[in-house]
Amino acid sequence: MKIYPRFFCALLCVFFLPSCRLSAQQAVSFPSGNQAASGFLYLPHGPGPHPAVVVIQEWWGVTGWIKQQAARYAADGYVALAADLYRGKATDDPEVAHELMRGLPQDQGVRDLVSGFHYLAARRDVDRNRIGAVGWCMGGTYAALLAVNEPHLRAVAINYGALPTEKSSLESIHARILGNFGALDQGISPESVHDFQAAMQALGKPVDAKIYSDAGHAFENPGNKTGYRPADAADALGRIDRFFAATLK
Repeated sequence: MKIYPRFFCALLCVFFLPSCRLSAQQAVSFPSGNQAASGFLYLPHGPGPHPAVVVIQEWWGVTGWIKQQAARYAADGYVALAADLYRGKATDDPEVAHELMRGLPQDQGVRDLVSGFHYLAARRDVDRNRIGAVGWCMGGTYAALLAVNEPHLRAVAINYGALPTEKSSLESIHARILGNFGALDQGISPESVHDFQAAMQALGKPVDAKIYSDAGHAFENPGNKTGYRPADAADALGRIDRFFAATLK
């Protein structure tokens, strides 16, 4: 089995240091408007209060890979909530994923994420002033939307997600932003990334965006059989780790 460096500390902790074992995932629910939203919660060792991260799914749903990301953040000291925007549905079929994504009203998705933020902020083991978000693909888009709609979000990592363009939306963002994008992405162009970065900087809001010259869409996910770029993925995930360490810890 190939072990990526970022997993090593978590694996060492789980298998060799029983006193610091992490809690298993917990299925949780929380109010979202007049409905109930849900997700999977991962807890670090110790009572806290800890920083926290909202982990936002790709269009596939909350898959094993997304749960791995949440578990890794918990291993690194964050309370991690993998928000389930499809409310129990997930797939590995791109046609089904497309239908699930189209069937998710954007306002419902944003409301669920804002509610997830407030669920974390209300927990006694969370420092409400140190909450961030990270998302990939569709989740990258929703991570940006969460930043627009939740002024107390402290940091957001956007991985090849669509970026807001309206000045009023950009003015609403108070979180620090990190972005990872692929130059060969057919949906999120380098030009749109540059335009977003320039518009934010004009408002005095710093953005750290990196475009990987040999990568397309979803290059960080090993399940992307044709587009996965291991070296770029390791670099991008490392950038997120350092970003959250600097902004949330």
